[in-house]
Amino acid sequence: MKRSTLVFFSLPLSLLLVSCAPGHDTAASLKQQAPATQINTQLAHTQWPKNEWWKDFNDPELNALIAKAQADAPDMQIAHQRIALAEAQAKMAMAADGPQIDFSADAERQKMSAEGLMGPFAFTDPAAGTTGPWYTNGTFGLTAGWDLDLWGKNRSMVEARIGKVNAQKAEMEQTRQLLASSVARLYWEWQTQATIGNVLTNIKQEQQSIIAVDRELYQQGINSPIQGVATDINASKTEEQMAEVHGKMKAIEARLQALTNTSTMKLTPHALPKTEASLPPTLGYELLARRPDLQEAHWYIEASMNDVDAAKAAFYPDVNLMAFLQQDALHLSDLFRSSAQQMGVTAGLTLPIFDSGRLNANLDIAQAQSNLSVANYNKAVVDAVNQVARTASEVDTLINKTQQQQKIEADTARVVAQAQARFNAGIIAGSRVSEVKIPALQEQIAGLTLQGQYVDATLQLTSALGGGYHHS
Repeated sequence: MKRSTLVFFSLPLSLLLVSCAPGHDTAASLKQQAPATQINTQLAHTQWPKNEWWKDFNDPELNALIAKAQADAPDMQIAHQRIALAEAQAKMAMAADGPQIDFSADAERQKMSAEGLMGPFAFTDPAAGTTGPWYTNGTFGLTAGWDLDLWGKNRSMVEARIGKVNAQKAEMEQTRQLLASSVARLYWEWQTQATIGNVLTNIKQEQQSIIAVDRELYQQGINSPIQGVATDINASKTEEQMAEVHGKMKAIEARLQALTNTSTMKLTPHALPKTEASLPPTLGYELLARRPDLQEAHWYIEASMNDVDAAKAAFYPDVNLMAFLQQDALHLSDLFRSSAQQMGVTAGLTLPIFDSGRLNANLDIAQAQSNLSVANYNKAVVDAVNQVARTASEVDTLINKTQQQQKIEADTARVVAQAQARFNAGIIAGSRVSEVKIPALQEQIAGLTLQGQYVDATLQLTSALGGGYHHS
C-alpha cells in the first residue's frame, strides 16, 4: 500500500484519538445519606402501595371528600400536566437517538444571468442543450440521517428524561397524599368542634335549669339577686364558646370547599375515632421508602447523574451517517427520467477541539446540579426521620394525657352519679345535680379536645411514614 494511502486512512483515526476538547476534573460527587435505620429508600415508581389509609376510618363521607379533592383539585391538575410534559420531553429525547428519514420536493422558476457563473445557460443553444434564460427546475426525493451515538450521549439524555418522568410521578403521589392528609385533618377537626358544640349545648341547658330555679327562688323571696349573677355570667361565656365553635366549623368548611373545588359544603356529625392504648411496637421506618417526596428526590438524582454522563460524552466526536436518493432536473419535463436520478452516502465526523470552555462549563453545571440533587435528597431523609420522631413523640404524649383525662372524667362521672342518687332520694334539689353535671361536661370537652389532637397527630404520623404505620 502506498505511503500516501496509509496517511489518508490513518489521519481520521489520529484526529479521533487526540483532537477531543480537553476536559478537567469536576467537583467530587456527594453521597446519598441513608436514615439511621439504614432503610432502602430506592423504589421503582411502579411499586407505590395502595395508600388509601383513610378508608380505615370506615367513613363514606370522608372517603367521598378525599376522592373529590384528588379528582378535581387544581394541584392534581398541575401534577398531571407536569407528568404529560415530562413524558413528551422523554419521547423527544428518544426520537433524537434514532434514524431520521425525510421526504422533500421543490420547484423553482428562475432566470439565468448571462454575466454569472451559469452564464452559458442564459442563452438558447440547441447544440449545448441550453434553452435559456428561463428555467423551471425541480427536485424531490428522500434524505436520511443517523447519529450513531458511539459514546452514549443521546442514551444518557433519554435516561435523564425518563428519570424526570418518574420524579414527576412521585411528585403527583406526594400531592395526592398531601391532599388526602389535609382533607382528613380538616374533616376530623370539624367533627371535634361539632362534638364539643353538642357538649356546650348540654352545659347551656344545665345552666338554664339553674337560672330558672334561681329566678323562681328570687321571686319567692328566698334568694337575693346576687346569688344568680355568677350563673348568668357563666351562661354568657358558654354562649361565647358556642359562637367560637360555630365560627371554627364555618372556617373549616370554607377550607374544605377550596380543597375539593366545590361551592357548598354540608357535613354530618360523626363520632371521633377512639384513642389507642399505645403506639404499635414498631413504627415501620421502612415505610419511609414509600414517602413520595423521598422517591421524587431519588429520581432527580438518577436524572442528574445521567445528565453528567451526557455532558462527559459531549467531549468525544460525533459520527453521523447521511444518505439521499433524489430526482433532480433543470427542466420539470425531465424530472422523472432515470437520468435525473442522483444518490449518495456521507459519513460525517464532528471533532470538538476548541470551544472556549463551553463543554467544561456544561459538565460543571451538570455535576453541580447532580450534587444539589443529592444534597436535597439527604436533607429530605433527615427531615423525614425527624418528622416521624417528632410526631410519634406527640402521639405518645397525647395518649398518656388522654389516659389521665379519662380517669378525671371517670371521677366526675361518679360524682354526678352520687348527686343523681341523692336527688332521686329527695335529699338535694335538681339544681344541685345540674351544678355537679357542668364540671363533668367541661371535663368532657377537655377530653374531646385531647381526642381531636390525638387524631390529628396520628394523621400527621401517617403522612410522615408515607401512608400509614398500620401495616403487616
